[in-house]
Amino acid sequence: MEYTVGKVYHGFKLERQEKVEELNSIARIFEHEKTGAKLLHLENDDSNKVFSIGFKTPPSDDTGVAHILEHSVLCGSKKFPTKEPFVELIKGSLNTFLNAMTFSDKTIYPLASKNEKDFFNLMDVYLDAVFYPNIYSTKEILMQEGWHYELENIEDELTYKGVVYNEMKGAFSSPDGVLMRNIQGSLFENNTYGCESGGDPEFIPDLTQEEFLGFHTKYYHPSNSFIFLYGDGNLDKMLAFINDNYLVNFERREVNAEILPEKPFNKMKEVVKEYSISVEDSSEEKTFMAMNFVAGSSMDDELYLALSTLEYLLLETQGAPLKQALLDAELGKDVYGYFDGSILQPVFSIVVKGSEKEKKEKFREVIFGTLQNLVDNGIDKKLVEACVNITEFKLRESDFQGMPKGLYYYMTAMDSWLHGGDPLVHLRYEENIEKMKQGLTTNYFEKLIEKYLLNNTHSSLLLLVPQKGLADEKEAQLKAKLQKYKESLSMEELQEIVNETRELIKRQTTPDSHEVLETIPVLSLSDIDDKVEELKVEETEAEGIKVLYHDVFTSKIAYVSFMFNSNCVKEEDIPYISFLGTLLGKLDTSTYTYGELSNEVLINTGGVYFKSEVYGDSKDVNLLSPYLEGHCSVLVDKLPVAFNIIADIMKNTKFEDKKRIRELLRMLISRVEMRLLERGHQVASTRLGSYFSPSYDYVEKTTGYEFYRFLKSLDDNFDEKIDSTVGKLKELINTIFNVNNLMITVTGKDEELKAVQNNVSTILSVLSTNEVERYSYEFKEENKKEGMLTPANVQYVAKGYNFKKLGYEYTGKLLVLKTIIGMDYLWNKVRVQGGAYGAFANILRNGNMVFASYRDPNIKETLKAYDETPEYVRSFETTEREMTKYIIGTMSELDLPLTPSMSGEVAISLFLRRISHEDRVKERKEVLSTNIKDINNFAGMIEDVLKQDFVVVLGNDNKIKENKDIFKKLENVFN
Repeated sequence: MEYTVGKVYHGFKLERQEKVEELNSIARIFEHEKTGAKLLHLENDDSNKVFSIGFKTPPSDDTGVAHILEHSVLCGSKKFPTKEPFVELIKGSLNTFLNAMTFSDKTIYPLASKNEKDFFNLMDVYLDAVFYPNIYSTKEILMQEGWHYELENIEDELTYKGVVYNEMKGAFSSPDGVLMRNIQGSLFENNTYGCESGGDPEFIPDLTQEEFLGFHTKYYHPSNSFIFLYGDGNLDKMLAFINDNYLVNFERREVNAEILPEKPFNKMKEVVKEYSISVEDSSEEKTFMAMNFVAGSSMDDELYLALSTLEYLLLETQGAPLKQALLDAELGKDVYGYFDGSILQPVFSIVVKGSEKEKKEKFREVIFGTLQNLVDNGIDKKLVEACVNITEFKLRESDFQGMPKGLYYYMTAMDSWLHGGDPLVHLRYEENIEKMKQGLTTNYFEKLIEKYLLNNTHSSLLLLVPQKGLADEKEAQLKAKLQKYKESLSMEELQEIVNETRELIKRQTTPDSHEVLETIPVLSLSDIDDKVEELKVEETEAEGIKVLYHDVFTSKIAYVSFMFNSNCVKEEDIPYISFLGTLLGKLDTSTYTYGELSNEVLINTGGVYFKSEVYGDSKDVNLLSPYLEGHCSVLVDKLPVAFNIIADIMKNTKFEDKKRIRELLRMLISRVEMRLLERGHQVASTRLGSYFSPSYDYVEKTTGYEFYRFLKSLDDNFDEKIDSTVGKLKELINTIFNVNNLMITVTGKDEELKAVQNNVSTILSVLSTNEVERYSYEFKEENKKEGMLTPANVQYVAKGYNFKKLGYEYTGKLLVLKTIIGMDYLWNKVRVQGGAYGAFANILRNGNMVFASYRDPNIKETLKAYDETPEYVRSFETTEREMTKYIIGTMSELDLPLTPSMSGEVAISLFLRRISHEDRVKERKEVLSTNIKDINNFAGMIEDVLKQDFVVVLGNDNKIKENKDIFKKLENVFN
């Protein structure tokens, strides 16, 4: 259908229409005449259609009202009155993405699906949720999602409970998270960016029902909305749907959501904040320092891209000048940068982690001295070329792994659109890339440093210092406060809280009626493609080396992996493989310094990196295939150069620079520590799996807590261990980089494959040809039953075992069981009733079954919920319609769209884990044929798995100690 600027289509007036070459899309910008709703449409041939509606939601306090509202509108609406329409959609939709997100100044509700019928169903539920939520008639929604006083009986202890309350307690447990939250607060004293949009647990209980509803009434109106449509969908049909079903019911109104810019400071502001560490932990080298600058406007498209590139140039590359200067000055263990261009006044931050507060002035001196030196003497032009090149490569590649392209484009558009700017300004990058290339011959980036960093007083110096037992102290103060409050209440007032608590529990434990559930639109099984996309891997060769080739269009980018079987390494040396992978490409070689090497990589490729990987066998739980993999993405014409670089790294890496090795070691420790606190469910699950699964045990030794202990021991005893460590690393290089260990994988078309075959001799020429000794790793099952102590305010509770070891077999029907347990039973018991932010069951082909919770206030209650799963499964009953939903929801996970690089990764992984196309066809048929009886029959399996009583809990030290009878061993994670 042709569209004409100035014409009205279903209430939407087309204001602009143009081609965006960078996205290969036609962009159309509409305004809804009746309401003023804004709409951006990007038309292209992407079948993964995206819809989103967003609202400008600037908070004025730290109660987290915007975040709580984001959760709450998805708890039932006028047309879809179920308690959890969001969950019902996940259960029964073919969505490829479904979520909601709160930012500092906006809240968005994005979804994606390749199925048109499903897409309209999802759009209907989301639009009804944001415009007609049940929050006005059901006060328990704020209680559940935000906060409430919990008191089941008058004699009980009075506590706070709520999903967002516990989520943010978890978020505030991570010092890196606390730092990021305080950066904005230090720069914005008088506008919304100084507020915590997610909610500070200390202030969340200040939020009243009236303020909560008032925020929705004010901001969730079409006149304050930003609607987005992307992909190959029927625009006319979508516009008609949005107008006729929703916008037509509203009138235009003024919504005062303006965000006034913060006035610049006259001088740098200094702020000191505290974060908690355990009483047993040392407070040495635990201070964070951040220097932060407010830089320009998010609507300045050139500056937006240039400052992002400058942050990478100064702080992210190997040998980045500012990062290196801070490390050379021994100011801390880790250095990183942060640029947030998504807010009205973007923020540029320089962060040092693992420091001491006494080093504050030196921190300031090194930053300004280094920046001034760069301005006076110029930035290395090779470094400029490298950083501009990688920025351009990543923009052209458009590979936003895990996120639909359309959603990335929407979020990018909103950075300017939200503030009245052009939504296309950041999507068009060609011209700004060319402007940045001026930096190759001019002082382009030096001028940015001078204006936005050196001569910018709108800045802050933030120190985040450790305080032993702060979390416990705050918890004790909170208990005392709640006890005092309880004592001030009359019996009638206490009974009212008890009644409200019981009413909430009653609502949470009462299932929706079938009539209510049937309001949620559902696809039929006939809407599902019964064919499995074949991810073919062709076995071929290059110079006698086995090549696994995945044929897919990649826009002339070759995705190549050099996979070296690492079972030639002794069991006790496994952690060194992962450490070696981290070091490769970040140390000097005989040819380049590590800074020069980084420049060569970024100028000529889309990235080169090495990592340890292991592939468990789908047929035999005891088999595993470990590799050290060298990966690169490169345009086919640059492939010979890329292979020369990789060969240089493999052959000529030098390990003499012990100072550099320690820098990299400490940065790695810092990043692993971040993961321990922010992804505790993964850490606990891996630790648990290592008790009973050889492949999990390998992962634990190469990326998990065991690896962290290995790194810490090396750092704590560096002088004694470094010589033997270097010897070990050199030995591993000689052992692993051997022709007899090598297999190559290629993702691309025939041109890319031929380029690899024609140039592989470059790699082979640097490899050893010695005979290789293979090791089979002895695995001993052991239930360590650990409580892992941290200063966090929440827990991550994991329990499970391997069902194949108990004589059970894998079937695709287990995937439907996983959906039912995760999105029904655990969601209700652990999240809704227990107050955890999340809970899931993971069930794998190799037999590993793990239950885990995320940001959980409980331990025993969660383990009890896990242990009661068999009874739930045994007595599980539902309607045929609901069963169809569970099956469809399961299928959506099997059919996630893959980018070219992801397609190659998945195809190779399936091949190495011995999962054939026939296996996947069989699995799909089993999913589609699952019935209630099948689910009931899994009760015995789950019972047997849980009876093994394998448990790991990572969380608050006091909480774990209070429950010490559960554990065989308590482990202090950070001591």
